Amino acid sequence: MNLILFENRELGKALSRRDGRTIHLLKTLHKKAGDAFEAGILDGQRGSGRIEKINLDGSILVSLQLHETPPPRLPIRLAVGFPRPIQVRRLLRDLSSLGVEAIDLVGSELGEKSYRDTKLLDDGGARAALIEGAVQARDTTIPALSVFARLEDWLRERPWDKPPAGGDTGAINTRPIPLLIAADNVRPEGTMSHLSPTKRPVVLAVGSERGWSDRERDLLEAAGFLRLSLGSRALRTETACVAAAILAMEKIGELG
Repeated sequence: MNLILFENRELGKALSRRDGRTIHLLKTLHKKAGDAFEAGILDGQRGSGRIEKINLDGSILVSLQLHETPPPRLPIRLAVGFPRPIQVRRLLRDLSSLGVEAIDLVGSELGEKSYRDTKLLDDGGARAALIEGAVQARDTTIPALSVFARLEDWLRERPWDKPPAGGDTGAINTRPIPLLIAADNVRPEGTMSHLSPTKRPVVLAVGSERGWSDRERDLLEAAGFLRLSLGSRALRTETACVAAAILAMEKIGELG
């Protein structure tokens, strides 16, 4: 953990000795009472924490001094055909760490239907993975996560045209039109590496491990997506997502 993250409801309460944050502070970082550590509030500010007391039962009391606003999430939305359940946790963690603002899990025609039954979406595992990625990046915010049964549902709803939750509904008309990109190594119209730098938000669509069907390619093209290659090699879904996100970050000037 590069940052110990708390939720507002936890303030003033002791962390149990079995809490992962307690274990990390005492066993991994070898912190003692009075020692400081990097801390933050989920969806709030970040700064420093201090271990005020280590109780006899192994729980700890901490205080927080938070004064720094984390950088905003990057204007990158990434939709991905449902990957293998074992990949979902890693994918959510890594995309959260990179700073993308939204992740959409989408059912695709060539994707394995059973992958959509992952329990991570119901048991809190997906949220935990997003938080783990934020903690790794010393961030206090996590991406919005949504699920769509089919690609056409996602394309019809166009979530990138809607203001973020809690945002200004009037601001949607002033936002730049996003650049729509579908990763496709089978029928590409070009490559992501050859795109010119842009100040526009980016929406990325990455297929399942077997890619897009021809019908889905037509749907993406009709919706205004450019079909661009990530190279000549067949990539794992999670690798393709991270590669596409990093290329998008480079194009919008976030790697400088």
